[in-house]
Amino acid sequence: MIIGHQKQWNFLKKTAETASFSHAYLFSGPEKLGKRKLALEWISLLFGQNIKEPDNHPDLVFVRPQAKEIKISQIKDLIWRLSFTAGSGGIKAAVIDDAHSMNQEAQTCLLKTLEEPRGNALLVLITDKVQELLPTIVSRAQMIKFYPVDKEEIKNYLKGQRFPKEHLGEISRLSAGRPGIALDFVSDPQKINVFHDRIREVEKISKADLAFRFRYAKELSEDVQRTKETLDIWTLHLREKLVKAVNDRQGTKELRRMLNFLQRTSSLIASTNVNPRLALETLMIEIN
Repeated sequence: MIIGHQKQWNFLKKTAETASFSHAYLFSGPEKLGKRKLALEWISLLFGQNIKEPDNHPDLVFVRPQAKEIKISQIKDLIWRLSFTAGSGGIKAAVIDDAHSMNQEAQTCLLKTLEEPRGNALLVLITDKVQELLPTIVSRAQMIKFYPVDKEEIKNYLKGQRFPKEHLGEISRLSAGRPGIALDFVSDPQKINVFHDRIREVEKISKADLAFRFRYAKELSEDVQRTKETLDIWTLHLREKLVKAVNDRQGTKELRRMLNFLQRTSSLIASTNVNPRLALETLMIEIN
C-alpha cells in the first residue's frame, strides 16, 4: 500500500502505461517518506509482476551501501548486469538506494552510463541528500521530488492496521509526514515504549554532569543499532518541541541549533569513519 504521494504515483503509472519512461530517475526527499517502496511498486508495474525480494529478481539490480558507502565495484557490477537482455524480453531495472553514499569513483563510473545509456534499461536513484551527488548526475536524471504526507493520511492508515487507538494521534504526529516511521511502529508496537524510554534518557542527560554524559556516550557507542535508533528518536522529539515552541523566538533558535547538531552527528556516524564514541561525547556536551 502506498501512503500519500498520489501525484508522483499517477505520473509514474502513466509512464508505465504508455511506455514513455526516461532511462534514469532521481527520487529525492527526506528519508522514511516511502521513496524506495514507491520505486519498487513502479518497477513491479513495469515488469507486470510483484517484486517481493528485489535482491533476487533476475531483471532487477538493487544496490545499497556496504560499510557506509557504495563502491565502484558495485556500480561496475550494476552496469555489467544491465548489459544482458531481460529474461522476459522486456526491460532491465536498477535501483541505487542511498545514492548519495556512492564514493567519488562510483559516481564517476555511473556518470558514463548516464551519458551513454544502453538498451532498454531503467535506473532509479534514491536519496535524501541530493546535494552530495555530482551535479552532472543530477542533471542527467529526471528528478521526482517527494514531500511529507498529510498526517491524516498516516492516521487513516494506522486505523486500517488496527493500531492501538490510544497511540494513533501520537504516532501520526511523531511521524512528521513520513510514512516509514509510522510503518516502523506498526511492525513493532513496542517501539512506542522504547521511544518514551529514550526521551526520558535525554531529559536525564540534560540535567547530568559530564561524567554521567560520557559514560552514556561510551555505552551507546558500543551498540550501532541502538545509537541510530536513539539519535532518530531524539531528532523526532526535538522536531516536535520545535513545532510547539513556534512563538518562542529564543526557544526555537536554541532548538534549531541543537537539532542541526544532532542531525550532523547522526550523519557523521552513519556515513563516515568518525569515531562514534568521540562524536557522541561531543553531542553530550551540547545537550541542555
